[in-house]
Amino acid sequence: MKVVIAEKPDQAMKLAAPFAHRKKQGYLEISPNRLFPQGALVTWAIGHICELVAPEAYNPAWKKWSLNSLPLIPDSFRHQVTRSKAKQFGIIKQLLRRPDVREIIHAGDAGREGELIIRTIIEQCGVKKPMKRLWISSLTEKAVVAGFESLLDGGETENLYQEAYSRSCADWLIGMNASRVYTILLKNKGIPDVFSAGRVQTPTLALVVKREKEIAAFKPEPFWEVLATFAMEGKTYEGTWQKDGQSRINDPAMAERIAAFCKGKAARVAEVKQERKEYLPPYLFNLSSLQATANKLYKFSPQKTLEVAQKLYVKGYLSYPRSDSSFVTPEEARSFPEILAKLSKQPAYGPYFPTAKASIAQDRRYVNQKKVTDHYAIIPTEQVPTVSRLSDEERKIYDLVARRLIAAHSESALFDYTTVLTLVEERAEFISKGKVQIRAGWRSVLFDEDKESDEAILPPLTEGEGGRVQKAKVKESKTQPPKRYTEGQLITLMKTAGKHLENQELEKVLMKTEGLGTEATRAGIIAMLKQRKYIEVKRNQVYATQKGILLIDVIGDKILASPEMTARWEQRLAEIGQGQASAAAFMEQVKKLSHKIVQDAIEQSAQWNLQSYDLAAMPKQASRYRLGKKVAVCRVCGGDLVDKGEFYGCSNYQKSQCQVTVSKLIMGKKVTETNAKKLMEQGKSNKIKGFKKGQESFDAYLVWDDQEKKVKVAQA
Repeated sequence: MKVVIAEKPDQAMKLAAPFAHRKKQGYLEISPNRLFPQGALVTWAIGHICELVAPEAYNPAWKKWSLNSLPLIPDSFRHQVTRSKAKQFGIIKQLLRRPDVREIIHAGDAGREGELIIRTIIEQCGVKKPMKRLWISSLTEKAVVAGFESLLDGGETENLYQEAYSRSCADWLIGMNASRVYTILLKNKGIPDVFSAGRVQTPTLALVVKREKEIAAFKPEPFWEVLATFAMEGKTYEGTWQKDGQSRINDPAMAERIAAFCKGKAARVAEVKQERKEYLPPYLFNLSSLQATANKLYKFSPQKTLEVAQKLYVKGYLSYPRSDSSFVTPEEARSFPEILAKLSKQPAYGPYFPTAKASIAQDRRYVNQKKVTDHYAIIPTEQVPTVSRLSDEERKIYDLVARRLIAAHSESALFDYTTVLTLVEERAEFISKGKVQIRAGWRSVLFDEDKESDEAILPPLTEGEGGRVQKAKVKESKTQPPKRYTEGQLITLMKTAGKHLENQELEKVLMKTEGLGTEATRAGIIAMLKQRKYIEVKRNQVYATQKGILLIDVIGDKILASPEMTARWEQRLAEIGQGQASAAAFMEQVKKLSHKIVQDAIEQSAQWNLQSYDLAAMPKQASRYRLGKKVAVCRVCGGDLVDKGEFYGCSNYQKSQCQVTVSKLIMGKKVTETNAKKLMEQGKSNKIKGFKKGQESFDAYLVWDDQEKKVKVAQA
C-alpha cells in the first residue's frame, strides 16, 4: 500500500480522479489498478500545516522584546503543527504509520515550497519509509497518469528541500531580529508600533520609497514647443520645431517669435525617411509577466492573478502557474496542435484560425529545453474548457494565456515608420513622425494587450515638395515627475532589481536568480507590504506611507535595504539547490549577518532625528496578539465580535455568513473596543467628538440600524 500526500484537498481530488476511488474522512482510497496493484491512499496538507516555532519555544526569555536578547539564534530550528490544522495532520500521521503502508509518494507542488511543505510534515510524523516524488506541471488526467508512471526517486529532489528549508530558517533569523531591533529602537524614540523587516520585503519597500522621494523632490519646469500645420499640394500634416534634435524651448518669448516668423511662410519637404520594423510575437507567459499584464489590463493585484491562475490549474485548464520560465520543452510543443484545435472551436478564438504556423516545435523563441527550469511556461492544457462558462475572473486569465499561445503561432507584425523633415524659409526645421501598419499579424490576437501610443498617419510625401505654413502656434507644457509604479510594474521591478546594483558581478547574479523573491513569493511580498501599512494602492498606483518611508530612512544605506544581500543570498541558495554548496555553511553566514543587522541598527539609532515625520498620521499595523480577540457579542447572531485588524467582525462569517462588521475608523474618528461593545449591547455608542465631513467637524453617536444591520452616524 502507498500513501500519496498532495498539498491541498482539491489537488488530491485531481490525483485520484483517473482511478476508481472512495472518499474517506481526510483522505481518498484508490482501488487496486495497474499503477497501484494494492491500491493507494491519497491524503492532503492544507498548505503549510507545520510552521517554525515562535522564539519563546526555544527560550522563555525570548518572549519579551528586549535589545539584550538580540540576536535571537536558536541552536537548531524546530517546527510545530499549526493548531487550526492539527486534525488533518493527525489523519496524515495515522495513515503514514499504518503497518501496511510501505511507500510514500510526495505529491506536493513541483517546486521548492511544495518540497518543503510535504517533507516537513513527514518529518514531524517521525516516519522513515521509502519515498518517491510525483513531479508534474499540470493536473489533467493524462498528466497525472504519466506522472505516476514515471515517479522520481525521493533523493532526486532532496537538494531542493535543503534549499527551501535553508531559505525559511534564514528568513526567520533575518526577519525576527531585524523586526525586533527596529521596533524596539523606534519605540524608544516614542513610536509604539511594530516595524516588520525582512530580506525581500525591505529592499522592495526601498524601491517604492525611492520613487516616492523622487516624486516629492521633483520641481516641474515649464517649457514651450512650436507646432506648425503645413499645406503641401493639397495635403496637410503637422510638425514640431526642433534645433539640434531638441524641441523644447525654455523662453516663451523666443517660442512666440519662432511661431510668428513661420506663419504663412514657404515650406519645403527636405527629407523623408522610411523604416520598416518587424515585431515578433511576445514570449509565452511566466507568472511575473502574467501578473504584470493582468494588472495593466484588468487592475488585478498580483495576488489575485496568482489565486485565479491557481484555480484554473487545479481545474486542469492551465499548467502550473508559479513558473519562472517563458519556454517549453519539445514534448510540450508537440501537444500544441491538439490544444489549438480545441481552442479553434471556441467562438472567441475561431476567427484567428487557421494560424499562420501549424507548429512552433522548431522555434527556439518558444521551445528551449535548457531554459526550462522546474517548470515550463504557463500554457493552456489539452483539457480546454467552455471559456464562456468560466467565472469572469477565470475567463480573463484563461483568455490571456490562450491568446498568447495563439499569437505564438501567428505572423510577425510589420510597421512602416516615417520621419519627415520640413524646412520653413530654408531655416526653421520641423520634424513630423508617423507610422503605417502593414501587417497586423499577432497584434490582431492581442489587440487589448498591445495598445501602442498613437502616432499620426502622415500623407504620402516626397522630398522637394513645396507648400506653405497654414498655421503656427505655441504649446505650453510642464516637465512631469516620475510616475508611481502600478502593482504590475512593481512585480516586474522586483524581477529586474539587479539593475539597481553598482556591482556588475552581483547584478548578474540577481538577474540570473530572477531578482527579489521568487515567482511564487512576489505577490505575497506586495500583499504583506500593504498589510503592514508600508504601502497603499490607490487607483492601481503604489504609494509609500509615512511608516514605510520612516523605516527605510532609519535603515539608511545598510545592507538590509539593498538588493545586494538578496543577490549573494540567492546565489548561495541556488547552489544548495543544485547540490554545490553546504546548507550548514550558509546558515553560519546568516547568523553572522543577523549579528551585523542588530549592531548596525543600534549604532545608527543614536543619529536618528524623527521630528520631520507626521507620526500622528502614521498607519498602525494591528498587533497579532489582538487579532481574533473577542470584543463583544454580535448583535445579530449572538456570535463573537472579534478584532479583525482594520475592523471588528463577526466570527460566524464563514459558518453562517453573518456579515456584521464595524470599521475601526469612521469619518476620521477611531472606534474603540468600548464603543464597539456598547454599540452591540445597547445599539448606541458613547458620544464621540470630532467626526469630519468635508470641512465640517461635529459630535455624534454611532447607532446600530437593526433593519439594515449596519452602523450609522447620528449627530448629537
